[in-house]
Amino acid sequence: MSRYVGALDQGTTSTRFMVFDHRGAVVAMDQREHRQIYPQPGWVEHDALEIWTRCREVIGRALAKAGLTAHDLAAVGVANQRETAVVWNRRTGLPVYNAIVWQDTRTDTFIAELARDGGQDRFRARVGLPLATYFSGPKIRWILDNARDAREVAGARERAEAGDLLFGTIDSWVIWNLTGGAGVAGGAGAAGGAGAAGGSGATTAGVHVTDVSNASRTMLMDLRTLDWDDEMLGVMGVPRSMLPPIRSSSEVYGEAVGPLEGVPVAGDLGDQQAALFGQTCFSPGEAKNTYGTGCFMLLNTGAAPVASKSGLLTTLGYRIGAEPATYALEGSIAITGALVQWLRDNLGLIRDSAEVESLARTVDDNGGVYFVPAFSGLYAPYWRADARGVIAGLTRYANRGHIARAVLEATAWQTREVLDAMNADSGVALTSLKVDGGMVHNELLMQFQADVLGVPVIRPRVAETTALGAAYAAGLAVGFWSALDDLRANWASDREWRPAMDPARRDKEYALWKKAVTRTFDWTTDEREGSL
Repeated sequence: MSRYVGALDQGTTSTRFMVFDHRGAVVAMDQREHRQIYPQPGWVEHDALEIWTRCREVIGRALAKAGLTAHDLAAVGVANQRETAVVWNRRTGLPVYNAIVWQDTRTDTFIAELARDGGQDRFRARVGLPLATYFSGPKIRWILDNARDAREVAGARERAEAGDLLFGTIDSWVIWNLTGGAGVAGGAGAAGGAGAAGGSGATTAGVHVTDVSNASRTMLMDLRTLDWDDEMLGVMGVPRSMLPPIRSSSEVYGEAVGPLEGVPVAGDLGDQQAALFGQTCFSPGEAKNTYGTGCFMLLNTGAAPVASKSGLLTTLGYRIGAEPATYALEGSIAITGALVQWLRDNLGLIRDSAEVESLARTVDDNGGVYFVPAFSGLYAPYWRADARGVIAGLTRYANRGHIARAVLEATAWQTREVLDAMNADSGVALTSLKVDGGMVHNELLMQFQADVLGVPVIRPRVAETTALGAAYAAGLAVGFWSALDDLRANWASDREWRPAMDPARRDKEYALWKKAVTRTFDWTTDEREGSL
């Protein structure tokens, strides 16, 4: 019997492959970054071929580090950056355009047009989401209306309507390639790396699927039927033929080829839902917060969708096999860890991301400085595309340390706003918060987070719960784990931070943060940027 389960975690800035044992402990891991492409202000793209290359690389390197082969894995699961959209040719496996990333705002004109007839919440009751550039449906429309390959006579829309093109969020793109892509013999595998790597040489067609959690981020899926909605497809101008079938988050979709030859591909979750699953938040009322490129808090709301009145998203949490789906409320923050990267790459104040904590510790407080990173507008709970980043409260007293501290505090304050909205929607005040992601190793940030929330913040033994959740989903599908209780038994606390800030100081600083947030509003006057 295979001893381990693998997880391919394809994120916004990097891809990692992790191997876990039955206790949920990490056996092997490898990670590589990919390029961030910014063609013009507000546009963010990824090279989908580069992403697939990184996937193959980290799989091979992680297995080699631990001396493992595909025979050691019972299954593999996939977690992914969610709303990022890829459209590719089903025959060649080549994308017709770069992947348009969830942070991208180029669809603002189309979103504004839709909002003029019914408002920002025009489709929220059906799809759980406000009209926003964040989600995939408008991105697909942009690609179909604008992408034209010099090698093709017809544009992307004509080819899509003819049945030649496929759409997927990154999970679909990765699973399609993992299971054979356009075919090992010839096709994209020979033409530039989009097909399967290695294998026996037989032609293998990739499996085109997505799961409920990713489908719920497109604005194209009905929350209750869990199927593509024909009216939404019409509004967005997306042919149904290019969409993947919507499956559960835990079932066998197909078998991998290449370095994972024969391993069942059996788990598929959007990265934030994967973290919810990895944190074993299986009961209504349980919540987690993931600190990565952005910050995402999810609250399990059970077997029925809960409409938000406080700027949160109603989304699918997960679905296990044929069991009823589990829903969640989500607070999405666009820029958290990405702000630290910006401090490193754009300003050069630090040489690597880990240095931000030591720089912030050179001062006792923020010196009156507040940094609101509305680089892509503001997401929950405001949903303001007209907002842009602001550093407020600067005086000649402020130095590099104060800026670094304000960068970290921005993550904590944004999380406080989301938690307030979640408490209002659920009617239940959270008594603690499970946290995960790369930034939870920043001790200064985690203590400040507990201080401003006024509740304990708990880091699990395995902080990279996104990959763990994908592994859990895959392992459940093949019987590696038999039930959710097996997963609950694996969860263990690694560190807990308890609030220590005086409530009066917390309230005063929160009021200043809220004041700084208002300074970001109405920054853009171009109609194209007037609505998310």
